[in-house]
Amino acid sequence: MRRAATVAPEFHRPVPAERVGEAGFVQHVEADAAERAALARRLGVPALAALAAHFRLTRAPGGAPGVIVAEGHLQARVTRVCVVSLDEFETAVAEEFRVRFVPAGLESDEFDLDADDEIPYGGGGIDLGEAAVEQLALALDPYPRKPEAELSQPGEPAPDGPFATLRRGRVQ
Repeated sequence: MRRAATVAPEFHRPVPAERVGEAGFVQHVEADAAERAALARRLGVPALAALAAHFRLTRAPGGAPGVIVAEGHLQARVTRVCVVSLDEFETAVAEEFRVRFVPAGLESDEFDLDADDEIPYGGGGIDLGEAAVEQLALALDPYPRKPEAELSQPGEPAPDGPFATLRRGRVQ
């Protein structure tokens, strides 16, 4: 039987879960040029000029086995395409976040909008790079708009167009 190949994430920064002790653990991760180019393709943006995240990792309160709480700050510079003008423009992203790394299979089944997002992990390690990319993807505006872009009001339609009679209120 042939095993499916696993694809390594573009921005892989593994940390062994046992490294997060009682005092916690702080880690800074930053993507290099090749990683940013690959991430730009994955995220569907023209370019990613910078991506860095600072994490403070602690064991979950209450002693939940293997659960790690990550509080972080993400900073990025992303080139987007304006939905109004179709011009490319660069925008800064700065985002504070909090997530929980949970051993795979122990994720919560409950849907709670106020709860921390859970990221399953296996093999004894968490991936801070992939967590940063997920937070960036969540922070990106789905309808990016260049600051000076304005929607123009539609002009009057041509007087002899196919709907001219209907606009004048005369149906023949």
